[in-house]
Amino acid sequence: MEDKDLMEKELLVIKGVCDLYLHGTIESTTAEVHSAFKDALNESLDIQNKLYNLMAEKGWYKTEIAEQQKIDTTKQKYASK
Repeated sequence: MEDKDLMEKELLVIKGVCDLYLHGTIESTTAEVHSAFKDALNESLDIQNKLYNLMAEKGWYKTEIAEQQKIDTTKQKYASK
């Protein structure tokens, strides 16, 4: 398996972990549990960010630049609500 494929899979896993920790943080019933989930979430977000940056540096994570017209249209749509 290629390095790119492995990193894509790892990024997907860490995004899933972040989602679980986020929900654990939101749903926790005590300050101690909330703090534990929040700390784990922050650590996972740091890992996700490092993976993303490494993949972006290697050109493995392509992003698309949004057209200004689409941005303006979306802003107007939600500004009226």
